[in-house]
Amino acid sequence: MARTLKRPSRDYRQLQQIIRGLTDGVILIGTDQKIIWANDAALAMHGVRSIGDLGATVSQYRRRFRLRYRNNQAVERGRYPIERVISGDQFSDVIVEVRRASVPDQCWVHSIRSLVITDDDDVPDYLVLIIKDETERVRAEERFESAFNANPAPAIIFRLADRCYVRVNPGFLEMTGYARKDLVGAGFKQVDVLADARDRDLALERLQEGQTIPQMEARLPLPDGGYKHVIVAGEPIDINEEACILFTFADLDPRVKAEAALRDSEERFEKSFRLCPVPMAIGTLRGLTFLEVNEAFKAMTGYAEEEVVGRSAVDLQLWPDRAAQRQFELAVQREAGVRGGDLQVRVRDGSVFDCLVSIDTVTIGGERCVLLVLQNITERKRSEEELIAAIEAVMADTSWFSHSVVEKLAALRQNSQPGFVRTELESLTDRERDVLGLICQGQNNREMGQILKLSPNTIRNHVFALYQKIGVNRRGAAIIWARERGITGQEALAGRRRKRGRS
Repeated sequence: MARTLKRPSRDYRQLQQIIRGLTDGVILIGTDQKIIWANDAALAMHGVRSIGDLGATVSQYRRRFRLRYRNNQAVERGRYPIERVISGDQFSDVIVEVRRASVPDQCWVHSIRSLVITDDDDVPDYLVLIIKDETERVRAEERFESAFNANPAPAIIFRLADRCYVRVNPGFLEMTGYARKDLVGAGFKQVDVLADARDRDLALERLQEGQTIPQMEARLPLPDGGYKHVIVAGEPIDINEEACILFTFADLDPRVKAEAALRDSEERFEKSFRLCPVPMAIGTLRGLTFLEVNEAFKAMTGYAEEEVVGRSAVDLQLWPDRAAQRQFELAVQREAGVRGGDLQVRVRDGSVFDCLVSIDTVTIGGERCVLLVLQNITERKRSEEELIAAIEAVMADTSWFSHSVVEKLAALRQNSQPGFVRTELESLTDRERDVLGLICQGQNNREMGQILKLSPNTIRNHVFALYQKIGVNRRGAAIIWARERGITGQEALAGRRRKRGRS
């Protein structure tokens, strides 16, 4: 509710002149520096209830209220808006923070302009301050500024009216290496944040119209003349009642570098795979369906690439020994790889090669696969088997062999054996171990029966069961099998001597 003027007959017309079209706070000051009128809005903006609380004069107003500019600098004496209007200064949109001296925690933000009311002779009669409460808007801007600066995502604000940048956050400065002074006030042509954008024409059209710019990849120019790969998006916002675009960015350089490194790695792998002289193939983890084979694999197997790719090892009947194939597959699934497994491979013309097979899991193009490596050892194995057969042919009696010779033969035999299933000593009974030890000592069945006090038939049964367990069918092979595991026969002899001593 407006307060009553001291000279109502004269001032009513002038008050109407002031209020007409105004809804903001109004303070009326006489030429004698007395505050003579204020509307309710002006009182509320100062946190008081009556004109007397504002102060009777300009000097009292200055003592009761503390004014600061937005940069936190105090308004000096003589520069208060109420003092400037008395001195005849005309101004508009002076923004100050206002606090009551008695209640400094309360604060309002005023946008103030001056107005001079003249009489019929155009002589100043009243001086007017018109106040707009900007407190909520300024607080909202402060909250925005705080969130904008704290946002880890790089961002910059572009004003549409003059096509200049007006805000930049620390994230953008850190990502690009620019200084704030180089960006604030700079134009779009100086720093084109849409450089080489994937859909640049659409982005520029949306920017011109002040509309949302969808996410797209672009190359952001850097102060050193280089570029940074980014994802950029734009969103229209108002800053101080001015239309702007908020640009936000995501740094793509780490991803681009990682992708480039991955491409280089895959390219090196592809070249190594293709040119490797060892037969190699890439297949699926389950079922070993071939995805790719190298030149050496095609040369060894006789298959063309189109005959292999898309088919499994089972379809090609690559493994002639199905039992060994199942053991091999179980070993792959259990251990996620096999190193140097002994397996036969059937090629296109039906021939069978002995191979050392290695397989390991690899990730190619984001998919888990297996890498199969073959080494043809057919000739080497044939030579070893011929040598072992010749050795076993003369090993009916091994007593004349030295231990060193036998152990060397055992080592040779061990290297020639498949590596998937091996019978260990723990699977043998005590009697089978005694029989094996006596065989290593060169004892025949009759002599073993006398030593163990068993009938010849019982000895034959024990020998047969032993042969079945360790996978041999000759005495010489059994001796070599025992030497592989450190058994010479002396252990059994020493055990029998201890038993005789105790008895």
